[in-house]
Amino acid sequence: MANVLVPLAQGCEELEAVTIIDILRRAGITVVSAGLNDQPVTASRGVRLIPDTTLDQALQQDYDMVVLPGGMPGAQHLEDDPRIAALLKKMADSGKFTAAICAAPKVFARIGLLNGKTATSYPGYVDKMNLPDVTYSTAPVVQDGKVITSRGPGTAMDFALHLVEVLVGKSKRDNVEAGLQRV
Repeated sequence: MANVLVPLAQGCEELEAVTIIDILRRAGITVVSAGLNDQPVTASRGVRLIPDTTLDQALQQDYDMVVLPGGMPGAQHLEDDPRIAALLKKMADSGKFTAAICAAPKVFARIGLLNGKTATSYPGYVDKMNLPDVTYSTAPVVQDGKVITSRGPGTAMDFALHLVEVLVGKSKRDNVEAGLQRV
């Protein structure tokens, strides 16, 4: 079964984080949520999240995909953490999936993962970074090769369902989506 890491930073967007974790787990995907340290995470709207483990512990295993929730200042904390940059580069170099939503695609942009790609983000982030090698889209979810990006809290369910389809197939996505009463 697929194995996914979701790093949780202080100030992350809780709707995105919880939706990603929940939808992937509904699909039977192993999801590890990892805090940047050993403290509970207080998300951008004050919701407290308890990660499964710390990032240092989580980095002791391999993953099929790493998914970054957005929100501010959560995305900035992810961008400032050298462990996240190293992990994302390792994932890309290994031909594995990386995904980010809302403000978090700026983390990808900073380390060059969006160069030559089409991507999206919450308005005011990737589109305002003056990146001549990135084609910006306003689509809710954009996949370009092994890089998947999405717009924000309102697209979190579509984003998570797309990740399910990528990791375990359209049939599983359809099954999970039907259980959510979206179809």
